[in-house]
Amino acid sequence: MSSDKENKDQQAVKAVANDPLFFLKEERSVNKKREVEERSIDFQEIYIAKETTELSTQASRCLDCGNPYCEWKCPLHNYIPNWLELVKNEQFDQAASLMHETNPLPEICGRVCPQDRLCEQACTLNTGFGAVTIGAIEKNVSDRALAKRWRPDLSDIVATGKKVAIVGAGPAGLGCAELLARNGVTPVVFDRYPEIGGLLTFGIPGFKLEKEIISRRREFLQDIGVEFQLSTEVGKDIQIEQLKSDYDALFLGMGCYSSVTGNLPGADSAGVIKALDFLVANINHQQNYGMKNYPYQSVKGKKVVVLGGGDTAMDCVRSSIRQQAKSVTCVYRRDKGSMPGSPQEIKNASEEGVEFLFNRQPLSIISENGKLSSVEVATTELKTETNGGRKSFVVNETERTHLDADVVILAFGFKASPEDWFEKIGVTTKDNGLVATQEHSGPELPYKQQTRAEGVFAGGDMVRGADLVVTAVAEGRQAAKEILEYLKV
Repeated sequence: MSSDKENKDQQAVKAVANDPLFFLKEERSVNKKREVEERSIDFQEIYIAKETTELSTQASRCLDCGNPYCEWKCPLHNYIPNWLELVKNEQFDQAASLMHETNPLPEICGRVCPQDRLCEQACTLNTGFGAVTIGAIEKNVSDRALAKRWRPDLSDIVATGKKVAIVGAGPAGLGCAELLARNGVTPVVFDRYPEIGGLLTFGIPGFKLEKEIISRRREFLQDIGVEFQLSTEVGKDIQIEQLKSDYDALFLGMGCYSSVTGNLPGADSAGVIKALDFLVANINHQQNYGMKNYPYQSVKGKKVVVLGGGDTAMDCVRSSIRQQAKSVTCVYRRDKGSMPGSPQEIKNASEEGVEFLFNRQPLSIISENGKLSSVEVATTELKTETNGGRKSFVVNETERTHLDADVVILAFGFKASPEDWFEKIGVTTKDNGLVATQEHSGPELPYKQQTRAEGVFAGGDMVRGADLVVTAVAEGRQAAKEILEYLKV
């Protein structure tokens, strides 16, 4: 009976899918979420996969604009209308293949990209009709393909004999490696962590990105010719001079891992944790990776205050809820509309019991008798003028309050963490520690992602600062194209 119903549903979809006004008859449908009571006690993904018919129906809402704004807004310029058409006709493998032509991590970008600020924001239907659910479709279709071990046909690729060392298995490094492998170059990826993904694996909690997804992607990349040397730290386990000597080119994509503390008085107190240390330790504990530098830090039964308003702060507050903290408060110095984090993540956190305190500037962290007791905050007032695209604010230090806290998590963001060995091979940095590439080193360098060092390219957060996953992937792919030209293959 169920198969008969599914066939009828599919026939109904096909009957109306070519209707140019279909978007008026079918509303936008986002991925459904598990109930709060269920999802807030585990670290499994909260979104439920869509059924075949719903995927086709939602894809059918696409207007196939003559000028695909969604495609242009995407840093990878994914062929979104084209693969939506394939999904509409339930040609899922073909859609997955087309996704992979521009994006080596579609199942990941479908989960963690801020579509509401990128492709879906630019969707023509996002003018009162509800944007096409691009991210949800991308996630579901690529999941289906990888679950059945779909692989691209690379049988006509000729091996070039060239080898490229990639330092860092995060989004930039993986983006570079995948494109090199597709063009007959052997990429060997070195990373200090025991699994690929960088912050995708060790910074993003499982409720947003389950680690099985990363493992599945690693199998895919290995199958197409990418080699990994994990738990291998360049400069310690292997020297950069050896990589420079043994490989035809290098790509650096090591991200930004140094936490910003904001010079907050009391930030070195016992009970104050840096966001990344908290998140990595939590995942290390869950996955049994055995990384000794990241001991598990439980907040069960404690009053947790998280300082910051970005996606990392949301990861911390939602992880604290799942660790069964007594209370979780997120303190942000501007209003809700100014928060840099994804609106959907903020909504999810609110649903799960996080309390938000807006327009509050942390002044200091207070300890009594060597024990953390509170966070002193002052009220802020937003001004009309903007600073860097966001409203400026003034602090009213006469209006001060104290927030009780057993644990304070600092989630102010990340800054550059340049390596000691950069100088050994001629890689230069800017004043802020970010690696200098063509854009910052002068027009005499022929390639956009090239550093001052001969044959060494770089991209992602270590070049542009902490940014989106998709922009890191885009820079990795751009570097791969330039490396191919540099190697004359």
